[in-house]
Amino acid sequence: MVKAMASFAEPVLSTSLSTCPCRIYTRKPLIVPLFSEYSSLRLVSDTKPLFRSGLGRVSVKRCFLTSVARAESDQLGDDDNSKGIDRIHSLQNVEDKQKNASQLKKRVIFGLGIGLAVGCVVLAGGWVFTVALAASVFIGSREYFELVRSRGIAKGMTPPPRYVSRVCSVICALMPILTLYFGNIDIWVTSAAFVVAIALLVQRGSPRFAQLSSTMFGLFYCGYLPCFWVKLRCGLAAPALNSGIGRTWPILLGGQAHWTVGLVATLISFSGVIASDTFAFLGGKAFGRTPLTSISPKKTWEGAFVGLVGCIAITILLSKYLSWPQSLFSSIAFGFLNFFGSVFGDLTESMIKRDAGVKDSGSLIPGHGGILDRVDSYIFTGALAYSFIKTSLRLYGV
Repeated sequence: MVKAMASFAEPVLSTSLSTCPCRIYTRKPLIVPLFSEYSSLRLVSDTKPLFRSGLGRVSVKRCFLTSVARAESDQLGDDDNSKGIDRIHSLQNVEDKQKNASQLKKRVIFGLGIGLAVGCVVLAGGWVFTVALAASVFIGSREYFELVRSRGIAKGMTPPPRYVSRVCSVICALMPILTLYFGNIDIWVTSAAFVVAIALLVQRGSPRFAQLSSTMFGLFYCGYLPCFWVKLRCGLAAPALNSGIGRTWPILLGGQAHWTVGLVATLISFSGVIASDTFAFLGGKAFGRTPLTSISPKKTWEGAFVGLVGCIAITILLSKYLSWPQSLFSSIAFGFLNFFGSVFGDLTESMIKRDAGVKDSGSLIPGHGGILDRVDSYIFTGALAYSFIKTSLRLYGV
């Protein structure tokens, strides 16, 4: 009976479908394979009109419709399908390349704009530098507490209440301003941490240690550590007497007295961090083979070594140009600390984002992500640079 059904289906299907005005005419017969219990073809019986044509309704009251479609695809469309798939893949590759090029262009444009703005703020110093840093700290702390509240981290812990997160963000933003005004904010930071801890302990519900630890780390990471940049830029006011650029600096902009140890050290440290990130990225692309850590799989030991060499080289060149510090060994040590602080800060933020299950801390800067994504390499670097100058350089390296 199966052979009879197949012999009946072959002439009907080859003639009726080829004469349909809505299909491409072909002289090739559509051969329907024999049905068996192992066949993947299934019977379809549909008496409803499936489509319209210029001649009116076309009703398909045929069995073996699924068999016809598959047989037609096998006989007529194998080559065309493969060519179509190759074309789709090529178009997708072109689209991905255009998207990556556009994103790279956006990153370069915004990166240059941010670099120019930051350079002007660093040169201005004083309240301009401090207020700009406080604004960045406020946005960065908001991003940090949003990461803590995200699904990835909150899945294994209880995040702090929102009102505590907002209060902590304000406290972090006030820390740089208090540092500029008072110089030392240890008492203020301790008092703020004590008040926040009490607020967490007396909250409704069941207080958790995870809430306390994540909040205390946020105050330290987002608020206290960035204050060392204020101490470095504005606190080290000793003039860099040997700096050649200070002698030609316009008097209206402060003259030679404007070029202090703090300004020179901040410029060199910022440049070292930028060189570290740039050379590490290029070195990893060119020579990267051995993963540095599982926290950030794209970072490699080869890229880190190239970043270290680039950071030290830029630090030495700027030290010779700005005549600070005087010792070559001090310049190498300063470059090494800048590199170490940069890598450590980058990995710390990568660990937080990895636990949170996100790629970027935010979307404030197009092509770059959030504030934390841009300043993570600077968070620990300021504290290391300031401590090195205060404890290891005689007469602040002048």
